[in-house]
Amino acid sequence: MKKSIAAALCASLALAACASSPESIEATYISPATYGSLDCAQLEQELIRVGNRVNVVTGRQRSQAQNDAMVMGVGLVLFWPALFFLKGNGGATELGQLKGEYDALHANATEKRCGFEARTAS
Repeated sequence: MKKSIAAALCASLALAACASSPESIEATYISPATYGSLDCAQLEQELIRVGNRVNVVTGRQRSQAQNDAMVMGVGLVLFWPALFFLKGNGGATELGQLKGEYDALHANATEKRCGFEARTAS
């Protein structure tokens, strides 16, 4: 009985520490007014900068989530001490912030009818 309770406790702690997939991380709200003073050229440059950063952080978060999933599988099936090596959601806050910035920039570009196509942040 004690072993099953300990195993359940370890599993629940491990699940809480797993990194989220980048697609499941929601954008943090950033007011479009933050970028209201930028002209279209500046908005385009910021969209490129933030978009590039989103891509970098998304790749790192995806890798972290995959690694955590692998460690979770090994830990639950073969070697429970491996669960202590789960990394958690370190990049989730930054990715949510970047997605919010991208959305705010995109809203400004749309409102100002800038002539470039902005991609949606993933």
